[in-house]
Amino acid sequence: MSYLDIKRLGEGSEHVLQQAIKDIKNIEKQMFEGRVVAVEGLRIEATGPAEALRLGAYARFGNKEGPRGELVGFEGERAVFLACDDVDGLRPGAAVCFSADDAIVRVSNSWLGRVVDAFGAPVDGGLPLAQGSISRQIKAVPPAAHSRARVSEPMSLGVRALDGFAPCAVGQRMGLFAGSGVGKSTLMSMLARNAQADVVVIGLIGERGREVREFVEDTLGIEGLARSVVVSATSDETAPRRRRAAWMTMAVAEHFRDQGYKVLCLLDSVTRFAMAQREIGLAAGEPPTTKGYTPSVFSELPKLLERAGPGKIVPAGQPQGQITGLFTVLVDGDDHNEPVADAVRGILDGHIVMDRKIAERGRYPAIDVLKSLSRLASHLYTPETAEIARQARRLMSLYSDMEELVRIGAYARGADPEVDRAVQLSPDIEKILTQHVNENSPPEETFAMLAQVLGMNAEAAPNPHIHAAEAAMAAQGGERRSENRASLARQLGGN
Repeated sequence: MSYLDIKRLGEGSEHVLQQAIKDIKNIEKQMFEGRVVAVEGLRIEATGPAEALRLGAYARFGNKEGPRGELVGFEGERAVFLACDDVDGLRPGAAVCFSADDAIVRVSNSWLGRVVDAFGAPVDGGLPLAQGSISRQIKAVPPAAHSRARVSEPMSLGVRALDGFAPCAVGQRMGLFAGSGVGKSTLMSMLARNAQADVVVIGLIGERGREVREFVEDTLGIEGLARSVVVSATSDETAPRRRRAAWMTMAVAEHFRDQGYKVLCLLDSVTRFAMAQREIGLAAGEPPTTKGYTPSVFSELPKLLERAGPGKIVPAGQPQGQITGLFTVLVDGDDHNEPVADAVRGILDGHIVMDRKIAERGRYPAIDVLKSLSRLASHLYTPETAEIARQARRLMSLYSDMEELVRIGAYARGADPEVDRAVQLSPDIEKILTQHVNENSPPEETFAMLAQVLGMNAEAAPNPHIHAAEAAMAAQGGERRSENRASLARQLGGN
């Protein structure tokens, strides 16, 4: 820039200032070079200048346009990289080019409706993506706890089983725990289309390549994609790419949150992120612990999940950005207490459990409302809706306890009025929980349907006949109810 340009800049020339910013952005980053020492599979050992060697740094091998690798550890004075791309043909002595560019991302609002990879490159066959003006770290630090806004605003998800029994708040983080083949991806597509959010960011981590396009075009559809950004890393991609895709998903969500938008972040799945981190940890020399997971898996999980949630407190009158996170957990062999599921459940603000038995009997979404829980439910229910949910849950629990007896004919109608009512109403409640994939049901409609089945009006005032029946049941006392259940047990034993 010439002296005259600087002088005009000092005089407040706006166009010169903009040109200066553009020129600075276009300056090539300082490059450091090292050398490849050894190659073993995806593991690459290299040397390089001390100022470039730091955990999490990225490098390119051969030249500055070559395949990428992520620095995951050290062995003596050698840096250990894990390849992000195909490194066939790489040999000892090849150049290692270090740059800070791969550690940052410049998200733009024009990314809406697009599908990108772990490095922000388009994979949908569309035009090149515009780059935003703000650089952000791909692995950002979550906002400090004391600087975050409070979570209190209900969020309609459009799914009756969730809005009625596991309500979600704007800025809440919930886990979706499911085995394979129980309708997890279909439920995600319903949430992407129906949830009351300004922007939806979807991370597909470790999915089959065939399923990514099917999810985007068929399951998500044009309507869902229009307000969404999809980040994809298929199962055949390397562990660093799969892990980075999860970070990229959160970085994109943070971009829109910082603009004051209400963002819904759907990440499928946290389990595959953990598996990628396990693979990276083992390559870096970490010892395996429970089920082969390395210690870094359980330290990285909260760092990822805590990035969702409410944003920093903003001055009055400005929009408050929030990230509502729904993270799927693929439970191994339907074991909901395996290490990753157990760790994630302790971090999040609630859990949604999908049950294979419910899916097998044809009720979708296959959500087990008795095992699902929202930690903020008490803050989101009104007194009326809380009573409706409580009564419906109690009846379903009663029917679940007695279902086997009823099916084999061991239950005698009239033995327990509470059970009689549960047997009578449970099929109707089950119908309410059944929902077509393209159906959007607001919470008001959900509670109105439940109230009608329960014989309650919109204000949750009990029906007089039901109230009288419940009074009669209470008068029987615990002793009578115990006798009834003992009798049922004897009948079952006799059969």
